[in-house]
Amino acid sequence: MSQATAERPPAPVPKRLSSSSLQKAVGDCRACDLWEGATQAVMGEGAVGATVMLVGEQPGDREDREGHPFVGPAGRVLGRALEEAGIGREDAYITNVVKHFRYKVRGKRRIHQRPDRWQVTACMPWLNAELEMIKPAAVVLLGATAAQALLGSGVRIGRDRGKPMDSSLAELVTVTAHPSSILRAEDDEQRSLAMNELIADLSAVASWLSDRGG
Repeated sequence: MSQATAERPPAPVPKRLSSSSLQKAVGDCRACDLWEGATQAVMGEGAVGATVMLVGEQPGDREDREGHPFVGPAGRVLGRALEEAGIGREDAYITNVVKHFRYKVRGKRRIHQRPDRWQVTACMPWLNAELEMIKPAAVVLLGATAAQALLGSGVRIGRDRGKPMDSSLAELVTVTAHPSSILRAEDDEQRSLAMNELIADLSAVASWLSDRGG
């Protein structure tokens, strides 16, 4: 941890956890520097007691402007994949490891920039609070940033996707590709293949929940 990071105040996570208390408190977080360029912090959304928690990397441009997770193009991909897999949005809590949008400006556009490790670490108390509040039966980590933040740097999406991972986060913890990777596919054939793989990974989670009775 850098000296600059160590000198920053800790995340002001409230003792009494609720969606409203977390949303209110995260706006005051200065544990890293990403709040300076972001429009707002974006907490997760979904029912308390949701059976599945899906964890991505960070809000994108549209999420940052609207204040809700996965409402942009990647969110549409995720919504379709959940529907195809048979997981209702009402059964899912959707969030990100990092709560502020990190970007670089290119012309009039704000281009996604992957958060640094220390920024991910600074934001982890918020995700831990969400896990404690929701207590999901299954946790699905979308992409390398989320997977490595919670399971360690040795996780590889291509090798580990769809497999149950050894973790105390939930009864079932698994990893898959981030929906945004599908949008970056080279052509329609690759995009279709990647989408089918995401649906298959989420379908396996749905089957596990069904067998569990959730």
